[in-house]
Amino acid sequence: MGEVSATSRPVITIQDELRSVMRNFATGVCVVSTFTDAPSGRIHNALTVNSLTSLSLSPPLISISIRLESTFLDELMESGVWAVSVLDGGGEDLARIFARPEEERRRSLRSLPTEPGAATGAAVLDGAAWLECRYHQHVVTGDHVLVIGEVVGLGADSTRSLLVFLHGGFHRFEREQV
Repeated sequence: MGEVSATSRPVITIQDELRSVMRNFATGVCVVSTFTDAPSGRIHNALTVNSLTSLSLSPPLISISIRLESTFLDELMESGVWAVSVLDGGGEDLARIFARPEEERRRSLRSLPTEPGAATGAAVLDGAAWLECRYHQHVVTGDHVLVIGEVVGLGADSTRSLLVFLHGGFHRFEREQV
């Protein structure tokens, strides 16, 4: 009586603990876009990511991490090009839109104002910065793929606030806070 068995306690896995710890690490928020060509025309897709990393200046390389079983990953690998739109402080709605299921993302992308990237043709959203990339290599890392791209176009608006993800939520970060 009054004893608690080992099986009645919730099991906390290292994956749960890692997720909890990483909530303390602030990241920028981006939308990555790519496309595939079909007989009916170009089909665009986009996805919210917060795993953008600068890897090298010479050559100019960045990486993004995408879930291994993602249709978006298949399309990005087929296309070999993509754009990264770094969201500004007003981009929370865009971040949420492109975190939805694939068909909702595609539908939203068709209705939003975008510009085709001059170097890749991938959709660029209005934001704090943008990069266009060409496939360089990839590495399977657990349940994700680290995709490395060579930067072939880029730009930034240094006057804009930034969107940051921290403690499981979005936060607006003003340039004056730097």
